[in-house]
Amino acid sequence: MAAYSIDLRQKILSAWQNKEGTQRELAKRFKVSLSFIRDFLRRYRETGEITARPQGGDRRSKLKGEEEELLKIMVTEQSDIYLREIQEAIKERTEIEVSISSLSRTLNRLKLKRKKKL
Repeated sequence: MAAYSIDLRQKILSAWQNKEGTQRELAKRFKVSLSFIRDFLRRYRETGEITARPQGGDRRSKLKGEEEELLKIMVTEQSDIYLREIQEAIKERTEIEVSISSLSRTLNRLKLKRKKKL
């Protein structure tokens, strides 16, 4: 969901400062949730900010050059290795916990294929 506009935030703040109603009444009036009003006003009192906080986080892979090299070596030496085995080996050697899905995405990005021996 997109953040509420600065204009709406200013209107809510102005109404609150002019004591035009309780937080619950302001939420109904501006058609926003009560929790948004509470969080917004708490943040305003603590920091003076009315802008939205940044959304999302760091989505870069935990696997950097050294770990990717280890991954390449493991897959080329043993092409039928399970992702769970790779996960455990990386955790053991580098102390980095990485998800199975992250390993799968990294293998696809590196164009490495795991093939079962028949």
